[in-house]
Amino acid sequence: MTRSAMISIVDDDESVRLATASLVRSLGFIAFAFESAEDFLMSSNLETTSCLICDIQMPGMTGIELQDHLIEHGYHIPTILITAFPEERVRKRARETGAIGFFGKPLDSQAMINCIDSALHGAR
Repeated sequence: MTRSAMISIVDDDESVRLATASLVRSLGFIAFAFESAEDFLMSSNLETTSCLICDIQMPGMTGIELQDHLIEHGYHIPTILITAFPEERVRKRARETGAIGFFGKPLDSQAMINCIDSALHGAR
C-alpha cells in the first residue's frame, strides 16, 4: 500500500474533521479536510483523492448525495461514510451508493484504519 495516498475528509463538525485528519496523518497518509461537500467538489483534490471519508448529515449536500454526484460524474473514489445517527435505513442507503464503509460516531479508530487499508488495497 502506498503511504503517500491522499485521503480527503468531509465533515461539518470541526472536532471530527480534525481528529479524523490526525488519525489519517498518523498512518502516514496525506490528509485534506473540508467543511462541506461543496468545498470538496470545488477543490483540486477531486482528481487526486485515493479515499474519501465523509459525514452523511451535513448542511447543503449530504454525504450520500456527494457519493451519488461523484459516481454520476465518473469519479469512483472509495468512500467511507460516517454518521452520528447510524440507523439501519441509513446504513442500507450507504451500501446502495457503493460506500465501502459505514461508521457511527464516535469512530472506532481501529475499524476505520482497517477500512482505509481495504479501500486503498482495492483502489486503482
